[in-house]
Amino acid sequence: MSLPEGMKRNVVDGHAHIGEIEAWPFYGIDHPVKPIVYDFPRAKDYLKYMDRYGIERSLCMSNYGIPKPEQPFSLNPVVMEAATSSDRIRGLLWVSFLPRDKEHTLEALKHCGEAGIIGLKTTFLLGGNPNPEEWDEETKAIADMCFDACEKHDYVFHFHTSAGGNSDINNFIPMVEAYGKRCKIHLVHFGGGVSGHIKLVPKFLQWVKDGYKVYTDTSWAIGFGARWLLVEIEKQGIGGDRVLFGSDEPWSDFMSEYWKIEGAPVSEELKRMVLVDNFTKLHEKHW
Repeated sequence: MSLPEGMKRNVVDGHAHIGEIEAWPFYGIDHPVKPIVYDFPRAKDYLKYMDRYGIERSLCMSNYGIPKPEQPFSLNPVVMEAATSSDRIRGLLWVSFLPRDKEHTLEALKHCGEAGIIGLKTTFLLGGNPNPEEWDEETKAIADMCFDACEKHDYVFHFHTSAGGNSDINNFIPMVEAYGKRCKIHLVHFGGGVSGHIKLVPKFLQWVKDGYKVYTDTSWAIGFGARWLLVEIEKQGIGGDRVLFGSDEPWSDFMSEYWKIEGAPVSEELKRMVLVDNFTKLHEKHW
């Protein structure tokens, strides 16, 4: 597979989105806009993206971003189709802990164990809170069903993180410590901002030392975040197998995400682990 100019190696993408979303009047804009410029409606479009950047294998999940909770659920069939269309692609099923989304989540969980599906994905940008202390009985019951499915199928559970609001890393700490020794938890975006990175670097490495099955990617990381994390991993000699490359396309920019890893002042061995080997090792049983 050829490489685009500016890349040194083929990679594996552990976090990208498939499916179309509609334009929306975000943040009070007086007309609908679609800031992502392009999306990947079907598997063939997604494969073109992979070929463009020399991506050997990739993990896809529903594209989302507009304030319609049902929208990412509607793309689960697109994810499942993509995950069985090529041996280079696997997928995550979209779920939610919110009682209002219970029927959609139950329908999604029916597909656990099907070909090409290797985990679950959710966000709290559309409501709710990852902190179990904030859950009512019904919310906890739904969350438990999702974690039970992950444990049964040896899935990874991807959670969006971002600094501030419900998705702040402080709200994830109780959840990781309640479920993170049973299930593999992937904290997307590594906290998603300056305060998130500063809070998460020491906490993440301590979790690894304490035996929690926690993973992350550095998409959306502020400049210093990925560099600091990788340097600390080499200093402490732990956690190098828990960081995966993720492009977050079409919401981020592949080359900038790639160079956060490739340009970091760390060993070639660690770069190779993050860009290829960690994903391969984590998901090899599902390939």
